[in-house]
Amino acid sequence: MNKDSGLSTKVSVTTPGALRTSLKLDMRVLEPYLYLMPAFLIFGVFMFAPLIFAFYLALTDWDLISSNYDIVWFENFVRLATDDRFGRAVKNTVYFSMVTVPVQMILALTLALLLNERIRLRSFFRAIYFAPVLVPVTVTAIIWMFIFSPSFGIMNYLLEQVGLPGPAWFSDPKWAMPAIMILAVWQNFGYHTIIFLAGLQSIPLELVEAAYVDGASKWQAFWRITFSLLAPTTFLVLIISVIGSFQVYQTVVLTTEGGPVGATTVIVFELYRHAFEFFNMGYAATMAVTLFLLIFSLTLLQFKFINPRVHYG
Repeated sequence: MNKDSGLSTKVSVTTPGALRTSLKLDMRVLEPYLYLMPAFLIFGVFMFAPLIFAFYLALTDWDLISSNYDIVWFENFVRLATDDRFGRAVKNTVYFSMVTVPVQMILALTLALLLNERIRLRSFFRAIYFAPVLVPVTVTAIIWMFIFSPSFGIMNYLLEQVGLPGPAWFSDPKWAMPAIMILAVWQNFGYHTIIFLAGLQSIPLELVEAAYVDGASKWQAFWRITFSLLAPTTFLVLIISVIGSFQVYQTVVLTTEGGPVGATTVIVFELYRHAFEFFNMGYAATMAVTLFLLIFSLTLLQFKFINPRVHYG
């Protein structure tokens, strides 16, 4: 206290112990971000940098070989808007997605419900249905080309047994895309089954049993309890399925190469042709940017209109 001025002055003194405690608290807050920093760096280098470079290439006429190129700005996008072949690729991709996504999800959910029951050899069946995911796409394509062979394929043999003519499948413009869809569903539904199974096992059995005690039927218990609580998992599978369906490429290039007469040409296959067959990397980058914007827009729409209906927790 200063008697002359009548004012009191307080001096804040930070001890070394208090300073060390404060630094420890700060490090505890920063520690998780420091652990995540390598992942952020890798993600930035291998994801954001190529994405930005693709946007830049879309504004050029680079041919992939020469070091000289010109900035053409939005000429590639104008050309893409009037490209009939790319328009067909978009239609084929949307067609593929609209069929395979719901079929995969329904099949995966049904199988997950069955595998969630207490049945004998449950672990064995789980491994069997997940096995197609582990098989290389090249092997899968060869297997299904034998299955769909018009001469000795088992699919046409089974159709003939019930009096139906077997199509040429991969060589028929009408049946080539359905054949690829069957192949894709067989290869991917096991992965979605595992995700659904994990979601089912997180649902407390007491809630389902309480529904039965209250007089609910199996369907009512499934629809009002199980399916409602499974909504976050279903939404996740939907997002993954839609993104994966728009990126279909390997099954097409290994079976039909976009044919016959463009019946199975999809966006990524058309992108590949312009980049590495026609050496028009600028135009291919425009397709890549368009595909990215299309997938990004679809994902945002799903989050806007479907996510609010999903109950978490």
